[in-house]
Amino acid sequence: MPAYGGPEVLRYEEVPTPAPGPGEALVRLEAIGVNFVDIYQRLGHYKVPLPFVPGSEGAGVVEAVGAGAGGVRQGDRVAYAGVPGAYATHAVVPAQRLVPLPAGVDARQGAAVMLQGMTAHYLSHATYPLRADDTALVHAAAGGVGLLLVQMAKMRGARVIGTVSTAAKATLAREAGADEVVLYETEDFEAEAKRLTGGRGVQVVYDSVGRATFDRSLDCLAPRGYLVLYGQASGPVPPLDLQILAQKGSLFVTRPTMGSYVATREALLERAGAVLGWAASGRLKVRIDRTFPLAEAAEAHRALASRATTGKLLLIPA
Repeated sequence: MPAYGGPEVLRYEEVPTPAPGPGEALVRLEAIGVNFVDIYQRLGHYKVPLPFVPGSEGAGVVEAVGAGAGGVRQGDRVAYAGVPGAYATHAVVPAQRLVPLPAGVDARQGAAVMLQGMTAHYLSHATYPLRADDTALVHAAAGGVGLLLVQMAKMRGARVIGTVSTAAKATLAREAGADEVVLYETEDFEAEAKRLTGGRGVQVVYDSVGRATFDRSLDCLAPRGYLVLYGQASGPVPPLDLQILAQKGSLFVTRPTMGSYVATREALLERAGAVLGWAASGRLKVRIDRTFPLAEAAEAHRALASRATTGKLLLIPA
């Protein structure tokens, strides 16, 4: 990616295979996750140094290790998230950011669940730790994070109201465990959230949409409720007058990022271990919407930006 812009700025080029340095491992990638953060970086919403190789999530096999890369060996099956440069056949990754793939989880499942699965985990277990008597509103409940978040919310015993755009997506959200589903293009999700809670409102809104939903999401909350803004698919939220939070019931707003929740090796292994363990046992269903050859990364970006996808998009190196 030599410049910011539309999907056309993504170029598929041959470059030398990198070598791992001290504390690093060279991973031959078998599957690469496509995420909205990749689009934000391509557009320049999140500034990155140019030229830039997008992607921050992948899974594959360790081909070589540098000095001091303790705990990682050639031939290990691994996955990672949060390290740039994943749109490639090979990536150099700090050994401390690699997580072993358990038996029963292949590279495609690993690449599909690392970033979005750990995101759903910290949202439901840490940012706002759901309780059995809570009701949560999950926007984009049939998206990559949404389907996983709905499942984890149900694991914690919460009631889930999901919002989706189509009847087909509503079916997927219900299959994931959503108790109620609102078709936001034909129904008012704010009115439905209030109706379904007897006018009380929900304890938490998990919002990855941003500009188009933010104000009404605040109005869905019960007093002292939490709006957890973890994405901006419709654009960034305008500046907020904090006095509004007082007027609407002493509300909380937070903008978490995964880096804060996997800042240590121990936290990474604990969070990823839980997610991958659930995937291996079948307790967590991982939906892969479709795959694209690595050379067609631009088409994957177009598909994700269309918001017509359900579940995860992956790039597959040749």
